[in-house]
Amino acid sequence: MNAIRHSSTDPINIPGWSWQPFLEDAINALKPLTPRPYPVAEEFLFRQDQAGSKARPVTVTTATWGCKTEKFRQVRAACVDGGAAVSVLNFVINPLPRFDLPFFGGDLVTLPSGHLLALDLQPADKSDAAHTQPVWDQLMPIFKRWRAKLPDGGLIPQEAQPFFSPGFLWIRLPLGREGDHLIETLVRPAFGEYLNLYLELAVAAKPVTDERRQHLLAGQRRYSNYRAEKDPARRMLTRFHGSDWTERYIHQVLFDL
Repeated sequence: MNAIRHSSTDPINIPGWSWQPFLEDAINALKPLTPRPYPVAEEFLFRQDQAGSKARPVTVTTATWGCKTEKFRQVRAACVDGGAAVSVLNFVINPLPRFDLPFFGGDLVTLPSGHLLALDLQPADKSDAAHTQPVWDQLMPIFKRWRAKLPDGGLIPQEAQPFFSPGFLWIRLPLGREGDHLIETLVRPAFGEYLNLYLELAVAAKPVTDERRQHLLAGQRRYSNYRAEKDPARRMLTRFHGSDWTERYIHQVLFDL
């Protein structure tokens, strides 16, 4: 039986990890909501393995941060640091289904080929105007402002489109000084603005009826099942930590609904 302990609400500190400031920004933004630790199996809180070749080994660290609040079932950050080989922050807020809220998703990835960055308030049911329109009315002006300043990441697969909003900010940036400058001066404030809007929506959210709760829960399960099945990090994590650990991490931590 895996030991379960509550993850700390203090920031993870991985020396040299490039996305540390973004995680600290998110944790500080959550503090007014009185976050409490979220239970995570101890084997998933911190893991280190060796990757790369024998001649050029790379130490890869994967750490998990989590909390919950009055309106959020799970807030979690999956943090991967492999030096120049890879750096990832996958930050997701899963709302309780008794509140009519989307998911918050921030995916910040650095690979040898460049930076892949995504921000969104993702709907539980994209076809439900009562669920989406109040969010999109406030999100789209924010999206348009940042979209005009940052390069587009390109098309997303057709099958994924039901799980993203029209305000999905998808960005590709080059490595080096130019990309680093844009991340600090544009991507970081965009991350903060998306998150602050989401937290404002959460503060204003009122409990829904039992019937509405069941509808939202069904949509959340569809979203979580899709994300678990199609998680793009699966191959990377399997390479670093093995298939067994990766599958349990995806289903028991990242998408545990």
